[in-house]
Amino acid sequence: MDTEAKQEEALFYRQIHYIITIPEHFHSDFMDGEKPQLVVKSTNDYEASLAQMQLERYLNAANALRFISESEAELVANMEAVFSETTEVTMTSKLDTAGLNKAAFYYNFVNYALLAGCIYVICLILSSFQQEPVRKRTLISSMNFAKYHRQLLLSNSLLAIALWGFYVLISLILVGDVMFSEYGRAYILNSFVFTLCALALAFLIGNLVTNKNAMNGIINVIALGSSFLCGAFVPMEYMPDFVLRIAHLLPSYWFIHANNLIKGIKTFDSAVYRELLIHMGVVLAFALLFVVLAYLIGRKRRKIA
Repeated sequence: MDTEAKQEEALFYRQIHYIITIPEHFHSDFMDGEKPQLVVKSTNDYEASLAQMQLERYLNAANALRFISESEAELVANMEAVFSETTEVTMTSKLDTAGLNKAAFYYNFVNYALLAGCIYVICLILSSFQQEPVRKRTLISSMNFAKYHRQLLLSNSLLAIALWGFYVLISLILVGDVMFSEYGRAYILNSFVFTLCALALAFLIGNLVTNKNAMNGIINVIALGSSFLCGAFVPMEYMPDFVLRIAHLLPSYWFIHANNLIKGIKTFDSAVYRELLIHMGVVLAFALLFVVLAYLIGRKRRKIA
């Protein structure tokens, strides 16, 4: 490459990507504190940009070390010492952000699926027990109300848990490897706690409503309404503050907010577990409240009858 024409030809055919021409007396001018310019020709592609970055890095380091170097030889030695140093990099987090986003989106939507499924099926079952012949047979039986109420709740819990297991199985297929990690176990546990709350809420509604025709309206109001208000369909960061303040009064908010927390966890430690347990504890408190209300309403109706 002794002629400019050959250099241009080599650049054009991408035989070379970067040519540096060092002017005469460059080293002496540089050591004297002047700023001599290098003549550069490049193809302006990836390889040329990488070479330009490395050249600038080298010259910046040389310019900085020039002030502590008494001679050119000492500068070269200092440069070799600097660039021979290595830095150990430790990856503290290997988050599968795509997988976590998919898992969070799926389990946020499960809020609607669990509520709608539990309310529809359990209310349909309980409405059969509210029919006049069945209710009268129950009233004259020797079984006390507390035992009857408990067995009815436990039998319906089997349906709720089966529904939860179905959605967990679907998540293993759709989401993939994330569900077999600690993140996946956190999502599954959080959804199980919410399933208990959905069961309790459905049991309460089943004790309040005996009209089968009203079920579709109730599902739309409770399942769809809480899903929209609490961020199951629209991410919480896009929702107005006053809507989120109202959503705090619903168990769906705490379930979905816990899902979003799991998505952003870097490492699982005591502080993380404590925060997740607080959210799950609030959901369980809602479930306990619904069970107590269902018991009181059922007991009052039994006395009236």
